[in-house]
Amino acid sequence: MKMLNWFLVIIGIFGLISVRIFEDRIFYDPFLGYFHEADKSISFPSFEWGKLILGHLFRFILNLFFSCLIIHFLFKNKLWTIQGAVLIIIVFLITFPIYLYCIGDRFEIGYLFSFYMRRFVIQPLILLLIIPLFYYRKHTDLNRIN
Repeated sequence: MKMLNWFLVIIGIFGLISVRIFEDRIFYDPFLGYFHEADKSISFPSFEWGKLILGHLFRFILNLFFSCLIIHFLFKNKLWTIQGAVLIIIVFLITFPIYLYCIGDRFEIGYLFSFYMRRFVIQPLILLLIIPLFYYRKHTDLNRIN
């Protein structure tokens, strides 16, 4: 059974990697090239709001699914999986409107600020905080029991 858990964690990791590798083919995001060039003098890309929002929401749902898969099979705790999902959703609900504002403002608020807001929207960075948090929590709970 332990082998199956690790296999599913690896599937979740490969799922997140696949979202990143195939981002230009799966999602509508005209800002991929804009931020990839890292050149502030490049012209602001034209885009469609509806398609952009739906593309980011679809990407978020995929990232959330694979992140929850990793959390669940690493810690085998349904409550922690739900808590991890809630934390990821909260961060997305905070950063996504800020990123949309940055787009509406044509990144006048700041190129780097917009760049990092985008990172929180399109990548599951919060997972890098959740895993150590739950790992620490698991070990402190074990020490309390013993």
